[in-house]
Formats: sequence, C-alpha cells, structure tokens
Amino acid sequence: GDLRSVLITSVLNLERLELDLFRGRHHWVPATQRLFGGQIVGQALVAAARAVRREEQVHSLHCYFVRAGDPKVPVLYEVERTSTGKSFSVRSVKAIQHGKPIFTCQASFQLSQESPVQHQFTMPAVPPPEELLTQEELIQKFLQNPNLAERYRKHLNKIQAEDVPIDIKPVNPPDIFCSEPQEPKQLFWVRARGYIGETDMKVHCCVAAYISDYAFLGTALLPHRQYRIKFMVSLDHSMWFHAPFRADHWMLYECESPWAGGCRGLVQGRLWRRDGVLAVTCAQEGVIRVEQTQNQSKL
Repeated sequence: GDLRSVLITSVLNLERLELDLFRGRHHWVPATQRLFGGQIVGQALVAAARAVRREEQVHSLHCYFVRAGDPKVPVLYEVERTSTGKSFSVRSVKAIQHGKPIFTCQASFQLSQESPVQHQFTMPAVPPPEELLTQEELIQKFLQNPNLAERYRKHLNKIQAEDVPIDIKPVNPPDIFCSEPQEPKQLFWVRARGYIGETDMKVHCCVAAYISDYAFLGTALLPHRQYRIKFMVSLDHSMWFHAPFRADHWMLYECESPWAGGCRGLVQGRLWRRDGVLAVTCAQEGVIRVEQTQNQSKL
C-alpha cells in the first residue's frame, strides 16, 4: 500500500482555484460533527505557505475560530499578502463556508537568520515511545475488561472507530474509571501516520499544526473530571516554530493548563524532538461548558 502520510496526500493537499484561493476537503470529522480545528489550522497554513518564497519558513501563526465548520461542504481559503519585507512576510488567511468566514489566521514567515542569543527550557524526562502502548492498544486493553460499564464501552468503541491520521502514545494515560481530579498536565508521544520524509520544512509545520490541536484543550478538564462536558470548542490557537523537525518522527507533546474560569480554559503546549530540542510552542483558549449535578445547581 501507499506508505505516504494521508496528512500529505489528502488532508493538507489543497486544490488551487486561483492565485491565492484554495479549496480544502475533510478527512476525519470528530463525533461532535464539527470540523476538527487542527485540520482548519493546518490547511490555512498550507494556503499561506503557498503565497511566500520557498526559502521563507513559518515562525508563528495566530488564529481565531469564529463559526462552527460544516463537515458536509469543502472550505475555501482566501489568502491576503499582507506584507512582504526583507526578513519577514505576513500572510492573512480567511476560511469561508456558506459565504461567511468560519476562521481567520495570520502567519508570519522569516528568512533564516543566525543569532548568538539562544536558550530553551529542558525537555521532561519520560520513557521512550518504544516502551509505551499506543492509544489504540490502551483502548483494547480497557475493552477486554469484562466489568467495563456499557457507557464506557460505547465511548471507547467510538474513539476506536475514529480514523485519526496521528500515532499517539500517552506517557501517563488517565484512568477512565476514576473521576478524581488530576493535575492539568498531559504528556504524549505523537507523530503523523505514514511517511513524509525530507521536504520543505513548511510541510512538516503544517502537519504539526494539525497534530497540535488533538486532545489539547482536554488538558484543562483533568482537574474537573467529576463534571459531564456539555460543550467544548476552540476559540483561538497560536503556534511558534523554533527549530527544524520531522512531523513523521516521534515528538513529545507536553501540555498543561495554567488557568480555567468564566466558561473558558487556557492550555499551553510544547513539542520536543527526541534529542531534547524544543521545536514548537502552542497556546489555545477554548469554551468549556459542563452540566451541573442536582446539588450543584443554583436553582
């Protein structure tokens, strides 16, 4: 079979309609039946990257989700060449469905420059991915438990049926049977499924943009596992790209939520290469609404 990553051959393979106008189609739609935010971010970055010189690389992007995406129709991506300078270029992207913007994004690109001013945090010490189970293997392990409640079984079967084009290995998988509050931190080994190879770094950045949104906002829920989630959706998403990486190689995704309140949650993330180099930093805020139990109700 084709060993190339479906993220390259399908999800992030935009159709050019005009010079700066592109059409994107959908691969994986979550159970919420809303478009996956990572797909929109990744496709928007593909569109922006096609409007700059090959030698320019993305160093940051800032996005807002303004309407829910409709999985039944394609998305149009309209690029505006906001500025083109000697070192930096900015491209603005508007994602459109049914004649209205569902998402806006600004991406900044830079020509490579050397600097003696360099530092980074230290990568967390964790077991290598070879010693850990994949998300699918963990789910299969839970499903083999004869005492598994039916509602958990249905939920896990639903996750297992999803065709997510990402390999994931949780470092400390949460106990699905426990509703005790946990520290708002998660660690995953992640990579794109399939082969991408040595190519323009912008391609790997677009794939990382897709990967970065998966299970990210859920970090803010770990201290609040006693609640049932009624509604959860991303409001914005920002990324900063620091060093070259391969999105089809294992990277450690370190996620934490420093704050939640006002029906919103904030999460921050760092993608580390296996050699300890900090490759990408992410941040996102989202809406989180939960159902109150009888004794918590204000009525």
